[in-house]
Amino acid sequence: MRYLMLFAAVAISACSDVAPTNVDKTTALDPEASTGFVEKSGVSASNYMVAAATPAAAKAGETVLAAGGSAIDAAVAVQAMLTLTEPQSSGLGGGGFMLYWDADEQKLYTIDARETAPLAATPELFLDAQGKPPKQFMDAVTGGRSVGTPGILRGLEMAHQRWGNLAWSELFAETIDRAEQGFVVGERLQKLLELKLSPGLLEMAPGNAYFYPNGQALQAGSLKQNREYAQTLKVIAEQGADAFYRGDIAKEIVSAVQNSSINPGKLTLDDLASYDAIIREPVCAEYRVYEVCGMGPPSSGGLTVLQILGILENFPVNEWEVNSENAVHHFTQASRLAFADRNRYIADSDFVDVPVTELLNKNYLRERAALIQTRDMGKAQAGVFSQYSYANDQSPEFPNTTHVTIVDAEGNVFSMTSSIEMGFGSGVMAAGFLLNNQLTDFSIVPEVNGELVANRVEAGKRPRSSMSPMMIFNAAGEPIHAVGSPGGARIINYVAQTLVGLLDWNLDMQAAIDLPHVTNLNGVTSLERGTAIEQLADTLRQRGHEVKVQDLNSGLHGISLLSDGTLYGGADPRREGIAVGH
Repeated sequence: MRYLMLFAAVAISACSDVAPTNVDKTTALDPEASTGFVEKSGVSASNYMVAAATPAAAKAGETVLAAGGSAIDAAVAVQAMLTLTEPQSSGLGGGGFMLYWDADEQKLYTIDARETAPLAATPELFLDAQGKPPKQFMDAVTGGRSVGTPGILRGLEMAHQRWGNLAWSELFAETIDRAEQGFVVGERLQKLLELKLSPGLLEMAPGNAYFYPNGQALQAGSLKQNREYAQTLKVIAEQGADAFYRGDIAKEIVSAVQNSSINPGKLTLDDLASYDAIIREPVCAEYRVYEVCGMGPPSSGGLTVLQILGILENFPVNEWEVNSENAVHHFTQASRLAFADRNRYIADSDFVDVPVTELLNKNYLRERAALIQTRDMGKAQAGVFSQYSYANDQSPEFPNTTHVTIVDAEGNVFSMTSSIEMGFGSGVMAAGFLLNNQLTDFSIVPEVNGELVANRVEAGKRPRSSMSPMMIFNAAGEPIHAVGSPGGARIINYVAQTLVGLLDWNLDMQAAIDLPHVTNLNGVTSLERGTAIEQLADTLRQRGHEVKVQDLNSGLHGISLLSDGTLYGGADPRREGIAVGH
């Protein structure tokens, strides 16, 4: 039975519970910017399905699947179209994490296509001459200094070379046509431009002219051409990803970063030419009768979602009413505990030792669950693992990201979360697309009280992320759900709550996505404005919670593989994405 949402007028509010010490985020406008709820129905199909953040992107993927393409082929087409139609959230100038279930091999692969720090970067990247962090966080975000080596195209090419059915050159045609002829500007893009999320975008060419022609934000419903991006895709379609990482496109990217009018950056041609995506081992854990799998470090998403579930496993969540006071209280406390561990221990495992096994140990999670009482516990402390000594991380994450879920006709399943970090990334634009500001996902300060932060900047290192593409398997080892979301650090809560809805409350995918949100990043308990969950505010305050009612604008997209062979997809009512299938 669907848990009905109460819709309300649009509201805007700041989103982050966790900010770096000594960095003022008050001017770093980072809203969970809602354009209102649009009630959506789940979509059923018997052959294949795509769920993505814009209708144009979802349909581009559907076209590829209809032509006999694999889930990976469709993913290439979807990401190319998202770069054009959802430029605030992801694109060729960013990175991401991919989960791929190979139906023939009966094996789950995870691909790390996360950005890397330039080889010239040091732990002091964002500190001034006196060793102090910037007073305003936007001073770090804006311009070339925050740009990491983009990874998403190399990751998609790696996947396509192994699992693609169609020729690489065929996968960009629809986006090239849209870029040349013009795509329809969406309401969300107009709204975010009007909010002026990225001050640098207003100041730096060529982004300012592209997004604010004649000084006015792009208008919803209008047609917008991007011939430069069309030309970029033509070259990539013909020459492969090497054209991006070694050719004229690479030169354009490096020039834009190094000659940025704000905060010139350190990215070089060597950084691009040496970039590799990595196939890593997934992180998986049993949750009741299911196996839940996600991306390991440098993502914190998979581990932290699994920790939340592992703590909740010690309570009879399935016996509690959907989003009841008891359920919400325990969810926030489990999240507090998991985020405390996340902020201390998780970083790029190629550079630091991450206690993956210890963090997922059932006995450890049982001990953490025992800390949950009837009242809010306040600031949770990280667990103690004597062989790991790190300071708490100090880096915020922003919610402008995207998630794609695909199932093809052969039963292969794909779940990808990708991002350029903050809305419109660094504001630096090259070759028709925006470049990321992912280096601000590192801790702004490298050490605290003489103790090193695991997630500090280091040359070639990948910044920690909260992106949480997930896949769930039944007792027979068959994939039954794939899901993920944008939302900065709140991604973890959005995805974990959706999984509780699917696995404990037996909601269908659309109903689980529709659930009114609650988040706690080891700070404030946030309840989603305009939904039924607002009614818990007073009772949670009586339990000691500091409660904030605000927009919590996820962008969940998921597909369930039902036992009768039907695919059932859902798309978030808070954004404009859709699920389509045949």
